[in-house]
Amino acid sequence: MSDGELTKVVIRAFKNKKLTVPVDEAEHREFKLPVNPESYSKNYKVEYDTKKGQGNQGTNPRFKSTAPEELKIEFIFDGTDTIEGYTYPGKPVAKQIDHFLNTVYNLKGEIHKPHFLKVVWGNSFTFDCILTSLDLNYTLFKPNGEPLRAKASATFLNYIEQEKRVKKENKKSPDLTHVRQVKEGDTLPLMVYNIYGDVSYYLQVARKNGLSTIRQLKVGTEMIFPPVVKNNT
Repeated sequence: MSDGELTKVVIRAFKNKKLTVPVDEAEHREFKLPVNPESYSKNYKVEYDTKKGQGNQGTNPRFKSTAPEELKIEFIFDGTDTIEGYTYPGKPVAKQIDHFLNTVYNLKGEIHKPHFLKVVWGNSFTFDCILTSLDLNYTLFKPNGEPLRAKASATFLNYIEQEKRVKKENKKSPDLTHVRQVKEGDTLPLMVYNIYGDVSYYLQVARKNGLSTIRQLKVGTEMIFPPVVKNNT
């Protein structure tokens, strides 16, 4: 694909959390935006506990978590056949919207929820997500009331499957699950200390990973470091 070739935003639908099993129906498997958005926005939130004690005038906000990212995209559905390069020429707006809803919104009996989604724009943008809100504003009509144009405003919530999230966050806490890959020179006690700050948890980790010995760890192996039970080795 050349740099000058137009690449449309594509929303792909999956049945499973790991985004490895596409939906069965070919017409619901993906939706290509009719016209690329002029812009999109991403929202980041940091959540704090701002409760204050009785009799205190001020607060000392405590960090709670970072909320999942939000992606907001606005685009149009058009049925006038006047837009060059439009993805669905000659297709009524109502049918275009049905295609979109079947991909991102309508409940599916097999998984009892809307599809898991991946928003892709060329090779530079990928966003694993679920749809959280959709506004459709109809702005142009035929004399019989059939819509000729509608503006869509869709908001997607970032979705990262649990194991990917743990690897990405890479946080050090005895209350969280961690996944680490064994590197040259690693020992189990050293890895345990680096994560928990206390080498005494190594037996819990060994049991979790089914290790019969802790003397030799195979380089490249993924180790799971679970939430630990304190003072229980």
